[in-house]
Amino acid sequence: MNVATPAMPPRHTLFDDAQALLTGTLFVAIGLLLLRQAGLVTGGTVGLAFLAHYATGLPFGALLFLVNLPFYWLAWRRMGRRFTLKTFAAVSLLALLSELLPRWISLQSVHPLFAAVAGGLLVGAGFIMLFRHRASLGGLNVLVLWLQERFGWRAGIVQMAIDALILLSAWPWIDAQRLALSVLAAAAMNFALAVNHRPGRYMAF
Repeated sequence: MNVATPAMPPRHTLFDDAQALLTGTLFVAIGLLLLRQAGLVTGGTVGLAFLAHYATGLPFGALLFLVNLPFYWLAWRRMGRRFTLKTFAAVSLLALLSELLPRWISLQSVHPLFAAVAGGLLVGAGFIMLFRHRASLGGLNVLVLWLQERFGWRAGIVQMAIDALILLSAWPWIDAQRLALSVLAAAAMNFALAVNHRPGRYMAF
């Protein structure tokens, strides 16, 4: 009896990857624009750049690019050249879009609750596009994966702890209400990821 072997998943073309990097980073940039307009923060490497932006007043895009620099070496060793190069391109695009979007979109006001939910969901949707094309935006994600491999620390718990520390560190710059809404934004982002990015559901690579 012959047993059919499963077909290999289709490989993304260069065009597929390019449009995913552009679309994914655009979604993230719009989501972050909403969060910034409402004075909110988020977790991960983007959250670190937010904190540095609030503390120093320096451009967010440039800070995001700089914060990620130490993690590229780890990404190269841990995830490979292709992943690292696409991640570098995605971070560079996001840094550029984060500086250009405020010139292209003028938001007079945005309700903080809407910004938290919509911004978090947009960032999550952008991450899904990038993840499905073997790219990311966060050096901290690579660090978490390395810690799991090296020391056996569970990636989800470590990531949650890091995000909690980043959000708590924002206390000097945002009030209790905005801190709570920032937690809601992070929850919305992770909800989008948990529901839509599950192993085995998306077979292309």
